[in-house]
Amino acid sequence: MRVPLKDSTIDLTVVIPTLNEGPNLEQLLPLLIAALREMNVAAEVLVVDGNSADGTRAITAREGATYVLENEPGYGAAILRGIAEARGAYVLTMDADQSHPADVVRTLWAVRDKADITIASRYVPGGKADQPLGRLLLSRILNGLFGKGLDIPVKDLSSGFRLYRKTVFRRLDLDFTNFVVLIDILLKGHALGFTAQEVPFHYRPRGAGSSKARILKFGRDYLRLFTRVWKIRNSVSFPDYDWRAHNSRIWLQRYWQRTRYNIITRFTPPKVSTCDIGCGSSHILAAMPHAVGVDLRHDKLAFMRRTNRLLVQGDGMQLPFGDDRFDCVISSEVIEHIPNEGGRHIDECTRVLKPGGILVLGTPDYARWEWNVLEWLYKKVKPDAYGDEHVTFYTFASLSEALRVRGYEILEHDYVGRGELIFKARKGGAS
Repeated sequence: MRVPLKDSTIDLTVVIPTLNEGPNLEQLLPLLIAALREMNVAAEVLVVDGNSADGTRAITAREGATYVLENEPGYGAAILRGIAEARGAYVLTMDADQSHPADVVRTLWAVRDKADITIASRYVPGGKADQPLGRLLLSRILNGLFGKGLDIPVKDLSSGFRLYRKTVFRRLDLDFTNFVVLIDILLKGHALGFTAQEVPFHYRPRGAGSSKARILKFGRDYLRLFTRVWKIRNSVSFPDYDWRAHNSRIWLQRYWQRTRYNIITRFTPPKVSTCDIGCGSSHILAAMPHAVGVDLRHDKLAFMRRTNRLLVQGDGMQLPFGDDRFDCVISSEVIEHIPNEGGRHIDECTRVLKPGGILVLGTPDYARWEWNVLEWLYKKVKPDAYGDEHVTFYTFASLSEALRVRGYEILEHDYVGRGELIFKARKGGAS
């Protein structure tokens, strides 16, 4: 689900999801609006309400905020509706129950330029939570579970007191309309290269009324949804899959990624103009900050912005570069994914490579029993992974011949796990 966004015409929109929080809104809204005026920021306040029966609409109008009726149930639905309605370049979300102090809005706004998402956190140094022991322990456990299990570098994942650059939501495809939307935003944002920071705040008990989240049901729902989110996180389609595989807890996966990394970086000449085709989110590209990374998927390139600046979305069958452009071209784990490849990708690599330049080319060797056994096991263990995407099958003999007929001199070759073949070859025609 993508959030449709309005054009930004003001600086800040504050979104407050509510359900029968009228008495608390009477206390919060005057303090919040006064704080926004003191900050001298062009702002609006949206109260996104689930059709409360306690006068919330009248209170909102009286205090000078904007009332938005949201009929779809769920905290996440209210948050996403508020973001869709927001006219601010930044969007701040906060609870209506007075547990999120209005004066902390100044703190979040003051550091807005340092990250794409700023979180008011209970669990960083200086943060504090005045909560019943059971709720505090549950919150700590859930944040620890999701943080480690999903590999998100945030301490307080479940804090809804946040400031976002609204443009973040143009690229997020979100799955949840309940409280888990908070984790979904951070997970998808992290994978796309958006930055997050945490600032400490003191969480205090709610004012009037009772919490909408019942502690046992809340914890049960989070745990139930953890499996679903974990599957999304660890899918091969997730943008940073290759990056995380380099440090995987699974020995074979870690070995395969790191051995490929060692061979390719050893074969690649240092500090020459280099193009990594099908770079994905690999540590190989990160090891060469001068290299140009090319990939079809924009989200993988967005993730790699943290290490590389020269990134191009493009097709390995029609590279957006002139002839004889690079001293080195890397193509690893690409040609086996191209139907009826027929050497066309190798031709394109050759076109952009300078005479005398180095081609580093890798693909599974389907003449080796080791690879065929491994691929069969991989399909059984991880049926949603890359196994069924291999449609063109090279061997040592056929790939050697494909290089030789194009005038290459094969300098070296090596294997990852006696199954994945990697060549280092020099293009002919050097003067």
